[in-house]
Amino acid sequence: MSSAAVREVPIRDGSIRLGQFLKLADLVDNGADAKPLLVQEQVRVNGEVETRRGRQLVKGDVVSLGGSAVRVG
Repeated sequence: MSSAAVREVPIRDGSIRLGQFLKLADLVDNGADAKPLLVQEQVRVNGEVETRRGRQLVKGDVVSLGGSAVRVG
């Protein structure tokens, strides 16, 4: 995936939990929607499958779901 296809979503603090970020980035409607996607191994962080909703993300991490990729900004 080219870097041009990655959208950046700014966060207020130095880190954010994956479940919160998925909602902030409009990849899911609410936190409950994240759990089945994680269980089905559809979410990747920096190219690696992630199954923990509480995974701490920091600026520069790239979260991908389906055809969307979003960088923590």
